[in-house]
Amino acid sequence: MLDPREWFTEIDERSGSALSYRILDKLHEEQTPFQRIAIYETRDWGRLMSIDGCVMLTSRDNFLYHEAMAHIPLFTHTAPRRVVIIGGGDCGTLREVLKHPEVERVVQVEIDERVTRLAEKHFPELCESNGDPRAELLFADGIRWMAEAKAESADVIIVDSTDPVGPAEGLFNEAFYRQCLRVLAPGGLFVQQSESPIAHTGLILSIHRHLRAAGFPLTRSACFPQPCYPSGWWSLTMAAREAQDLTRFREDAARSRPFPTRWYNAEVHRGALALPEFLREALAAI
Repeated sequence: MLDPREWFTEIDERSGSALSYRILDKLHEEQTPFQRIAIYETRDWGRLMSIDGCVMLTSRDNFLYHEAMAHIPLFTHTAPRRVVIIGGGDCGTLREVLKHPEVERVVQVEIDERVTRLAEKHFPELCESNGDPRAELLFADGIRWMAEAKAESADVIIVDSTDPVGPAEGLFNEAFYRQCLRVLAPGGLFVQQSESPIAHTGLILSIHRHLRAAGFPLTRSACFPQPCYPSGWWSLTMAAREAQDLTRFREDAARSRPFPTRWYNAEVHRGALALPEFLREALAAI
């Protein structure tokens, strides 16, 4: 029988499933004004951060998520200069965005400063670009910040949030998406992590509905592997300010990118956009 003291287990009630990791030690745990954060040393997956009992990242596989969330939208946009990240407190997506030399400014708005401070201590590799002069780290409510942001002031908005519960719940509705549409400049793109295609299909459909109701004329989801999240299969959903083919991207630039990646390349970008039939049919019906 497994000794529960040696395992961290996340129970995902929404999907009726659970994931477990063998742990060597609990390195830190605290209750912030927003959520409970814990850091573990695992036997097989490096360090693990959990928030309110849900795995946020592990050292071993976080590159999949961060590269997908950054490089798919940035290579889809024709000239991404100004980027806003809502959430993203571990700073891995910020690091990947700043690899793009054409990016001139990134504003990251994270509600809980402790996520970033703990990432700096326990996942320093994710925070190595925090001092980049193009980056501005703000610790504030992303919903309020977006409502007060200047119109047409961003080329790409990336919502790198936790699950749609608690502090992140307000990032998954029509009102927030309307503000994002207002803040996007002509040619702008919005992207949001949209959970598991197989375990949370209903949420993906809801995101598409709300984005279109908010005024985005075109939406598109992409899928990628993510072992540390429920089902091991994750997605992002993009929306364009104006109608455009979101399956087209700067393929030559992706092939000749001047920085290393571990997951992203032009071929996996194209493959991520190939949706399984059940999801295509579900999206076609909304």
